[in-house]
Amino acid sequence: MYADCNDLVFALHLFDKLPQPNVFAWTAILGYYSRNGMYKDCLETYSEMRVQGVRPDRYVFPKVLKACAQSLSLKKGICIHRDIVRFGAESNHQVCNSLIDMYSKCRDVRTARRVFDEMGERDLLSWNTLISGYVSNGFVELAIKLIQSMRLDGVEPDLVSWNTVMDAYCRMGQCEEASRTFEHIEEPNVISWTTLISGYSRIGKHDIALGIFRNMMSSRGAVPDSDALSNILVCCRLVGAYLNGREIHGFGIKTQTLRDFYNSAGAALLTMYARCRRAQCAANVFELMDKSDVVTWNAMILAFVHLGMGDLALTCFSQVQTRGIKNDEVTISALLPACDLKFGKQIHAYIRRNDFDSAITIWNALINMYSKNGCVEDAYHVFKNMGMKDIVSWNTMIGGYGMHGNGVAALQLLRDMCHAGIQPNSVTFTSALSACSHSGLVDEGLQLFCSLSQEFGITLTMEQFACVVDLLARAGQLEDAVQFINSMPIKPDKSIWGAVLAACQAHQNINIGKLAAEHLFCLEPENPGNYVTLSNIYAKAGSWSDEVAVRKLMESRGLIKPSGYSWVDSEN
Repeated sequence: MYADCNDLVFALHLFDKLPQPNVFAWTAILGYYSRNGMYKDCLETYSEMRVQGVRPDRYVFPKVLKACAQSLSLKKGICIHRDIVRFGAESNHQVCNSLIDMYSKCRDVRTARRVFDEMGERDLLSWNTLISGYVSNGFVELAIKLIQSMRLDGVEPDLVSWNTVMDAYCRMGQCEEASRTFEHIEEPNVISWTTLISGYSRIGKHDIALGIFRNMMSSRGAVPDSDALSNILVCCRLVGAYLNGREIHGFGIKTQTLRDFYNSAGAALLTMYARCRRAQCAANVFELMDKSDVVTWNAMILAFVHLGMGDLALTCFSQVQTRGIKNDEVTISALLPACDLKFGKQIHAYIRRNDFDSAITIWNALINMYSKNGCVEDAYHVFKNMGMKDIVSWNTMIGGYGMHGNGVAALQLLRDMCHAGIQPNSVTFTSALSACSHSGLVDEGLQLFCSLSQEFGITLTMEQFACVVDLLARAGQLEDAVQFINSMPIKPDKSIWGAVLAACQAHQNINIGKLAAEHLFCLEPENPGNYVTLSNIYAKAGSWSDEVAVRKLMESRGLIKPSGYSWVDSEN
């Protein structure tokens, strides 16, 4: 009774007084541990129970299997499965469902399916548990097939089933299928709405996600919770929807306690304000968040980095250490882009001292930091000495070489990458093509571009087309660049014509410069930089009447190029 009432101290006091606790007493203690997240204590108590010779029953097994599932203790779960068979509990529905859940959470989906198949009769929970296990382990197509089998077996899906199917479709990027499933749900709950919102957000359709959220706000019986608010705030951040974000901020304050709202959705809210360039709003949210959590500080550091306030990001980092909060790899990875070389080296030393050696994301950020600060040799030293490298490591180092015009080294690293059995992706080739462009390696760059779809099966992107145009234009082959643009299977964007216009200024090609500028005036009519570049081309060629015409066009459109300012660090 006391264990059921969550009075563990008195329950243990009574338990210790029992000369020979029976299975009911053990079950009460196990239930308390399992219910309150004390999974290690639960499993240790079960082991002690077995040592004492107490025979577990069908009420014990679900509690200890939950502890195995939540602590990802597969080996212990397998041992308990043997006990289940030994004591004849393998035919019990609740025990079998707990086994399916345990194996699924421990990523042994094959055994979970075997337990499911061997069940004499399956209830709705059996189906839902396995479907959820498939989805959480990435087997979304199997999950969808299973729900079809479920209906053939005479079991009608419930709201949990449909929500899981929606999640499966969303994970596959098939949000329209998820929407069709949603339409068949008579009374969708918060999870239904949130699943659909996060699905569209995940594939970049943030406007649709915002529309779904508005429908949710006007529906009955589904008040957005913290998860829904966090998801939709991410959409606001990614599309820069400041007014929508403020509206959601106000809604969260009205419908939830301030403590719960800021602790759950505070990080998403803070980063939304930072993305919308509202530094004071971000700082106000930060003041209301729990400062004992590293997640809060990470959000503020990321916000300052995004706002270009590197000094404040570094100040935050120092405050985290002063408060005795242990930084994690998110903190370090977020901070490094804001570091100059001096502070970057200090962070590097901090990484060494605090055993972050296994965090690949940190080492990738270090490579990027050294590259951006002009220390490519130091970047390569970090890269070479990494215990493990992922594709981001290779891409970052190739990009570092390209940034500093060392295309030969970038291409060699690409070859080394292929020899190491790492499959290059679209980002890899974009970085390598950019390296060729900045190094004047025209033939090598064109050869690489031709190999993308033919040898590597890469779907060509606008960025890769832009790299080739930039490659040709920088080399002065402007006619070839225009011919290449005309042969593109996709409509060129401003980056394409911007590269041509910049090269025309460098190589003083008036005709092609005028052509590029005309396209840019249509693509981004309010960008004064394009007008100024064309004006400068005319002025340098002595074509003053054309130069004056461009200036008058700017005036008629109300365009004035803002003055440029720079800050210079001084030791004095």
